[in-house]
Amino acid sequence: MVFASHDAPRLAAVALLLLATASAVHSIGVNYGTLGDNLPPPAQVAQFLKDKTTIDRIKIFDVNPDILRAFANTGILVAVTVPNDQIPSLTTPKDARRWVSTHIKPFYPDTHINYLIVGNEVLHWGPQNLIDNLVAAMKALHKALHMEGMNEIAVTTAHSLAILEPSDLPSLARFRAGWDVGVLAPMLDFHRHTKTPFMVNPYPFFMYSPEKADMALFRPNKGLFDKYTRRTYGNLFDFLMDSVYVSMKKLGYGDVAISVGETGWASQGEVFEQPKCSVENAAAYNGALVKHFGSGRGTPLMPRKRFETYIFALFNENQKTGSLAEKNLGLFRPDFTPVYDVGIMRGAAGAGAAPAKNIPIGMGKKWCVSNSDTSEAVLQSNINYACSQGIDCKPIQEGGACFTPNTLKAHASYAMNAYFHAQGLNPHSCDFAGTGVVISTDPSTPACKYVA
Repeated sequence: MVFASHDAPRLAAVALLLLATASAVHSIGVNYGTLGDNLPPPAQVAQFLKDKTTIDRIKIFDVNPDILRAFANTGILVAVTVPNDQIPSLTTPKDARRWVSTHIKPFYPDTHINYLIVGNEVLHWGPQNLIDNLVAAMKALHKALHMEGMNEIAVTTAHSLAILEPSDLPSLARFRAGWDVGVLAPMLDFHRHTKTPFMVNPYPFFMYSPEKADMALFRPNKGLFDKYTRRTYGNLFDFLMDSVYVSMKKLGYGDVAISVGETGWASQGEVFEQPKCSVENAAAYNGALVKHFGSGRGTPLMPRKRFETYIFALFNENQKTGSLAEKNLGLFRPDFTPVYDVGIMRGAAGAGAAPAKNIPIGMGKKWCVSNSDTSEAVLQSNINYACSQGIDCKPIQEGGACFTPNTLKAHASYAMNAYFHAQGLNPHSCDFAGTGVVISTDPSTPACKYVA
């Protein structure tokens, strides 16, 4: 085949996409939700992920053109989603091709779109009309992408684990009756023939109970023995992944690849969501997940398999519906400060590098304190975050030198300042989502000496 000279830029971009896809199969992705009125613009998000983190793939829940433009030529892979309500209108090749031409073609391959995800948890949320048209839409969109020359974009759909019947052991798992043969078998057949992954959203978070806490959070525990496979499970993530695998195998599709569209943990929650929701638990789960992924160990029934994984979510989103936990699933606050560290920052202390001292020559001493109008909930969040980053918070605990005055503002200021100094006096480390301020007057008292 002979290509015209004007095809060269497109061919170069496609080659770059293939190279990125081939070299990034072992990386962690993140879900980039946008349900917030205080989120940074997409261009800043793209630059931040590229320059400051090791994340090289994102998943979005629509085909937002601003996001697709912002991630062009960044090398970051972008998974896009067909909104659920559009599925019934995309079951014919003609309609699917029109949709692809409108929403995908203008951005590809400059933006490295790697997945077209047809709906989100459709079987879970319904209605039946969407479920009945799901596989047909996947097939039509796959054909449309090929007709437009975009063969590298894989078509899949993301499932909640409500697709599984309840079971006490992975070996007993199976897909729900009705969905198994009617929907999931033809879908898995599509995945087999297109060599695309079956995408699931496993959340040990939803299985949490005090007695299961260690297994949910990847902490040491006695494990759960499956007497039928003679495998022992040390964490609920592996338990859920093997439950999916067993269910696929029972339908005859154990050879189809699996990917993880969502998994995560909330760093805050309502009173009724305690003690599950905390910075410590979120850091433990997502941090261990990243390490587990990086180890390449796989699961007891799928040893040495590495599942492409997207953590939920990039930001805390203040306009999400539901409980406080729903609004606090982010790895980052909207100002890009980490809610906690999971080892994805380039050159960060959590990634193995010591924080650099960034003290301008000739400048006087600086302290970081809380703004006077910060709410108590945010003050507590700032304390939780700062104290989870390895600083010494004993002085603000009862009996400590800085416990008095016993106010959240005073305790938050002490913790924020200690974190600010631990991070090398970088002004960004005193932002705390706009609630911190750098001052040049020592806030210490005779009894309580702030880090300086």
